[in-house]
Amino acid sequence: MAQCTDSRSFLLRMDSATMEALERWASDEFRSVNGQLQWIIADALRRAGRAPKK
Repeated sequence: MAQCTDSRSFLLRMDSATMEALERWASDEFRSVNGQLQWIIADALRRAGRAPKK
């Protein structure tokens, strides 16, 4: 995944079961939860043809 020097923060709320599943998935792929969320979002944007142009 391309690293962006201009990052922004936001709060995300999710239920406990979803967070636990996300933590397990991130751990399985040797990523942090934040890194896993970035990967999921980037992948979804690519698949939808909405990824930002470089």
